[in-house]
Amino acid sequence: MNIRLWFFLLLLFLSFFGKAQETIQGKILDSETKTAVSQAEVSMLNKSDRSIIQKVQTDSLGFFRLDNVAPDAYFVVRKNEYETEEFKTVEDISLIELKPVSENISEVVIRSTARSIRLNDGNVVMSVSGNKDFKTSANLLEVLRKTPGVSIDQEGGIFIGGRITPAIFIDGKPVTMSSQELQAYLRSLPPEMVESVEVNANPSSKFDAEFKGIIDIRLKRNGNLGWKGNYSGNTYANKFSYRENSLNLSYNTEKTAYSLQASYNNGISTYRYNALQKLANTNVMQTNTYQEDEGKVYGIQTGADFRVNDKNRLGISLRGNFRTSDRVRSGSLYTTNKEGSQLIFNTESENPTNYSQENYGVTADYSFQNKGFKLNFLGNYLSVKNKQKDDFINKDKPISQLLSYWKSDLLNKIDIQTAQIDISQKIGNADLEAGMKYSYSNTHNNIRYDTLSVDDRFIFDPERSNMFSYKEQIWAGYVSYRQKFGKLQVNAGLRFENTESISDAVTKDSVVSRNYLEWLPSFSTTYTFNKSNELSLSYSRKITRPVFSQLNPFRVYFSPLNYWIGNPYLQPSFTSQIKLTYRYKNWVTSFSAGKEKDVMTRYPLYNPKTNVLEYLGTNLPYRKFASIETSFPVKLTNWWNITSQLAGYYNDEFRPYLGEVFALKVYNYEIRINQVFSLPKGYTVNLFANYESKTGNSLYIIKPRYTVDLSVQKSWFNNTLNTKISYNNIFDSYDQRLEFRHKQIMDNRLTHWWDSSRLIFSVGYSFGSSKYQAKELLKTEEENRTR
Repeated sequence: MNIRLWFFLLLLFLSFFGKAQETIQGKILDSETKTAVSQAEVSMLNKSDRSIIQKVQTDSLGFFRLDNVAPDAYFVVRKNEYETEEFKTVEDISLIELKPVSENISEVVIRSTARSIRLNDGNVVMSVSGNKDFKTSANLLEVLRKTPGVSIDQEGGIFIGGRITPAIFIDGKPVTMSSQELQAYLRSLPPEMVESVEVNANPSSKFDAEFKGIIDIRLKRNGNLGWKGNYSGNTYANKFSYRENSLNLSYNTEKTAYSLQASYNNGISTYRYNALQKLANTNVMQTNTYQEDEGKVYGIQTGADFRVNDKNRLGISLRGNFRTSDRVRSGSLYTTNKEGSQLIFNTESENPTNYSQENYGVTADYSFQNKGFKLNFLGNYLSVKNKQKDDFINKDKPISQLLSYWKSDLLNKIDIQTAQIDISQKIGNADLEAGMKYSYSNTHNNIRYDTLSVDDRFIFDPERSNMFSYKEQIWAGYVSYRQKFGKLQVNAGLRFENTESISDAVTKDSVVSRNYLEWLPSFSTTYTFNKSNELSLSYSRKITRPVFSQLNPFRVYFSPLNYWIGNPYLQPSFTSQIKLTYRYKNWVTSFSAGKEKDVMTRYPLYNPKTNVLEYLGTNLPYRKFASIETSFPVKLTNWWNITSQLAGYYNDEFRPYLGEVFALKVYNYEIRINQVFSLPKGYTVNLFANYESKTGNSLYIIKPRYTVDLSVQKSWFNNTLNTKISYNNIFDSYDQRLEFRHKQIMDNRLTHWWDSSRLIFSVGYSFGSSKYQAKELLKTEEENRTR
């Protein structure tokens, strides 16, 4: 989209100016003693989407003040040891009397904890700041590990519903990144900076069709003037150490908020891979691989929010992220005949890698609000450059004779542009919304291989070398309708997405062009019986397009005899899903079921003549799935809280493979127990345990595994200094073990191990005169598809 058009739209929108909104003052008292309640939180929220507009605390005399009160706002008052209260009008909050929570204590009294969970259109919303369950968590990534419906794997990958990789939102906007960037970002957020986390396992048609799930992180906000700083640092100690450092600065005036974030991470992580492979009437192979990855990551972002007036707001941000990595991977392959009596070969390999990435991004957003009308504009530009050089050295181990040696040189460039406009209008109890989005991405990949010849010269290797480009353009739009009929709320929406793509495998002289239009409906309804009981039902249809790495038909080597190849002919997959959720106080239970067609997956193919194992991409006809999840907190005593999470999963995958069809029904379950102990002198101890039963798919069995974490937290100097010590995966029991099901084809056993058993030291320090939290950096969902 022409950049001048963007600026024209922004200047046009800035022509709207409004009148000042209302300022109100109030006081909070204890309903029994009639004394002032200090440090109570008063939140002003938007009625339509329940987003937090402003939050303040009462002073020592119980007084508070809210500026710029929106006409469609409601108010929530919270204070530990008091019941949470909600108010729908401004008149109700001039004088508030809070009721103390009753204390019925006997030797052991089991009670529900204070409400930390609610539903928003059927989505679980979990309070984070002030929640004892997360007090000892070093960062937000650890918070998500303990959040109902969310799981984190040993590499830091995030999943909901046991299978969905969600998009990450910040304050209702997408913040999609590569997995490494995302993990670094989430680790830079201490729990104290996060108001709540919303888990949406069935997004409506308002959101991009590739979003099968969304985790929306709401940051704490404060309108105080002045500046604020925060430093957070984590040190992970295992065989090697890894360090993370993040500094956040913000300065807030009456009209403008400035922000600056800088981060630096460095250290070494390790990984091990072991495999045993047997085929009928052929060789037996044992593989062992060890990898050390020494990385450095520099990040900087700066931005400004301009509050032009009560109706208009404009924001802009710039960012840069720079990553370097030196990886050393060594492995061995020990091969015998099928009886194990004769050595066929015994080789060792080395694969040193030098990798670098440069990211540059610009984001501009504008919002206009007048009474019941809202307009939002969001524009993004992203430029990414990846460089990687590899050496693949293969030797005969007993005599150290060089068997093969080749080098690779990779250059990958990505450019992404997006523009999105959303409008909404409130008409009585109904909300009408519509939006349009345009995105364009251009990816170019060039990898060159050179092989050592018999005369000790490296010559160009045309069979391995590859040049591949992929261009994609998407036009999308949606309309949605929401209305409340007493206790019943109904939402309905329809989205269209038109995709044009061209993949060009220059080396293979193969061009694949596609142009397709899809209509994607959604529907949800919620019935609120009372404050303690809610029931929600939703339906959606989603599309998942193949990402660049799945399409690119070049080899990505794990070892000289093991690699995977992309498939440029992969089709997008489509998922239809229903979800039912019920909440009784803090007890939440959900059930979901659906079917995915043209499932994208990889499958192994072994060549017994060359001993090469390659993983190829394909579309499976379909996969049926279902899950049931429940979570419930229990307060045993004033100092002991337990939150239990139970989940069961069902997977029915139809998989053709090597001339046969495998359609197995796989059942598995997961149990998580989180215990929090509030000890004297302000210490908090957390014991978290997670167990995953045997699972897998039509080809592989994944063995059971478990993990246990222990952490201690203590705040100092009036909560400005926060220290935590954690020991994650105490028993080093979270490795992943797989076994091929069909022994008549192949007896293949794999083990992946990551250094997730770590001692973690965390420190956070806050300083400055304000608690203002600047709007976080916005990115687009297309960035996630560059991985």
